[in-house]
Amino acid sequence: MLDPLANALSTIMNNEERGKKECIVSPAPKLVANVLRLLQKHGYIGEFEFIDDGRFGKFRIQLLGRINKCGVIKPRFSVSYKEIDKWIQKLLPGKDLGILILTTSKGLMTHKEALVNKIGGQLLAYVY
Repeated sequence: MLDPLANALSTIMNNEERGKKECIVSPAPKLVANVLRLLQKHGYIGEFEFIDDGRFGKFRIQLLGRINKCGVIKPRFSVSYKEIDKWIQKLLPGKDLGILILTTSKGLMTHKEALVNKIGGQLLAYVY
C-alpha cells in the first residue's frame, strides 16, 4: 500500500457502486481525515469516525450515495490559481459539478476556495 489516499478513495468508490451504507478505510493518516472533512462539508459523505485499533487506525464512513466518481490525481501537479480552470475542464464533467481538492500553503481546500483566495497548490483528488 503506497498511497493511503488512493486506497481510501477507491474503497469509498467501490462501496458506493455496490450500494453499501458504510465502509471501513484503513490506514487512517491525517491527510485522509482532512479529505474526508472536505467531502463531508460538501455533502458527499455523512459522518465518519476514527477507530483506534492499536496499529494504524481505521475510519468508519457513512455513505450517502452521492458520489458518482472519485479518485486521486497522479502525479500531483502544481497549479497556480490562474490554471485551475484548465484542470476543471480536464477532470470534472461540468463547470459546477464536482470539486477538485488541492493542498495549499493554507491547508487543504477545494478549487472554489482556492479561486476565491487566489492561491495555487498541488492537485490531490477529484470528486463528483
